[in-house]
Amino acid sequence: MYRSHNCGELTAANINEEVTLAGWVQKTRNKGFLVWTDLRDRYGVTQLIFDEERTDKKVFELAETLGREFVIQVKGTVIERESKNPNMPTGDIEILAKELTILNTSIVPPFTIENETDGGEDLRMKYRYLDIRRNPVKNSLMFRHKVGIAVRNYLSEKGFIEVETPVLIKSTPEGARDFVVPSRMNEGQFYALPQSPQTFKQLLMVGGIDKYFQIVKCFRDEDLRADRQPEFTQIDCEMAFVDQEDIIQTFEGLTKHLLKELKDVEMGDFPRMTYDEAMRKYGNDKPDIRFGMEFGELNEVAQHKDFGVFNNSELVVGIAVPGAAAYTRKEIDKLIDWVKRPQIGATGMVYVKYNEDGSLKSSVDKFYDEEDLKKWAEATNAQPGDLILILSGETNKTRARMSALRMEMAERLELRKPDEFAPLWVIDFPLLEWDEETERYHAMHHPFTSPKKEDMHLLDTDPGKVRATAYDLVLNGNEIGGGSIRIHDRKTQELMFKHLGFTEEEAKAQFGFLMDAFQYGAPPHGGLAFGFDRLVAILGGQETIRDFIAFPKNNSGRDVMIDAPSTIDNEQLKELHIALNLEV
Repeated sequence: MYRSHNCGELTAANINEEVTLAGWVQKTRNKGFLVWTDLRDRYGVTQLIFDEERTDKKVFELAETLGREFVIQVKGTVIERESKNPNMPTGDIEILAKELTILNTSIVPPFTIENETDGGEDLRMKYRYLDIRRNPVKNSLMFRHKVGIAVRNYLSEKGFIEVETPVLIKSTPEGARDFVVPSRMNEGQFYALPQSPQTFKQLLMVGGIDKYFQIVKCFRDEDLRADRQPEFTQIDCEMAFVDQEDIIQTFEGLTKHLLKELKDVEMGDFPRMTYDEAMRKYGNDKPDIRFGMEFGELNEVAQHKDFGVFNNSELVVGIAVPGAAAYTRKEIDKLIDWVKRPQIGATGMVYVKYNEDGSLKSSVDKFYDEEDLKKWAEATNAQPGDLILILSGETNKTRARMSALRMEMAERLELRKPDEFAPLWVIDFPLLEWDEETERYHAMHHPFTSPKKEDMHLLDTDPGKVRATAYDLVLNGNEIGGGSIRIHDRKTQELMFKHLGFTEEEAKAQFGFLMDAFQYGAPPHGGLAFGFDRLVAILGGQETIRDFIAFPKNNSGRDVMIDAPSTIDNEQLKELHIALNLEV
């Protein structure tokens, strides 16, 4: 055998034992007559000692040749370490080496394989197999495994059945762009990689599998961000004979279980907020409620004077930044420059200092007196010592800008603490949203979401006001899961397709199989999908997901390690019936 123990388990209790270890050389220190080597494997680090007096001469000479990341096997005796290291589990002992075998040599790595590395992100992604040897990445992947096990165990105990659904499916026009796969045997036809197993899990409900789940790969060919990848993993779930409350209770239970099991955090009932309330108070549908700074709408108290900027605005809104009244003019000017950046798009910002002595001083004192400013302070729940920041303009854009400013201030004030968890259900989403570019309605979630029964009559007269039986689970300002009660009868599904602009022929061509299935006794059903990568990252104290994925893509959707995507040769293209020179 290559090893009797791993490099993280030996302690003073093992002193005088003969052991065999194997792993990678972390580093060596040569004192001439003594060579110390730190040996690393997945489990930890153990110090080896090669002593000119106590170690065989050939073994000692071989030890002097060891370089970083050599793969070695060593046999020796566990002895007490003279200079103990209380910061490592094996810090009380070392291995007096008797035999040494070099299993493989290594060239000098392109970056140091330590917790704090000198390698930039691009370099580490190119050599990801080396990056995985570092504790931060290795531990993140191990944490991901623990989350996956906890999810499977919880859902299995609740009676859910894990069912695999197809990866080669039919392309659909809704949602993000599909990745398409040409079929060699069916000339001119293509599969798509699934953005979600949505229709298949609904068909499983028709099939009587009343509690389904799957930890499944999904694919979207869309623009990427730090928390998005072209391929990602979902905890995909569906239940039959349930209403919205059943689903919320089930998956709130799962989330509480994960927080307790993995973070030892006890949670009470999760708060709930309607979509309209979230937009009004926070400017987005996934608010971070670990801190305050709720929006205060100021139209009634700010549009009665001769300040044209506010008078001509659809919305005037402010937030009170705690303890920021001490900001200097230079610091405030930098904030104004920040909101004017193209990414935010504001044309300016008004501010009010609510001084510790209770006085108020604003950047628009020419137009407003202290009585006006007191009303602003009241509307934003400002306290002495706070700084009130105010934006105005068209409602949706202004809310989005203020939301970005709120999050920026929270980052600067270190209010977004990774060891605090603030879950929230957002409910009552609009069923449809108007797209100015295509001049038609699109499903806010997907075409299979059920309208609220009490809003059904509005579908023909005022579709924009119809609410969906849909819900998102938000954690620390990130949507970690979302779902809905589904349409389960053909008539309503056909009506939904009609309002989304499908002709009868298009609906039948794309989703005829689902509507046909509804004719054979489809039960009421609904579900939810967690973004597994994002959930793991947030539980792990981060918001970027890459370190929790073994082999992630970069911001351009490329795998720089294997250099993919790449071209394929002409013979393959011919087999796939793909033209080599397309003329536009």
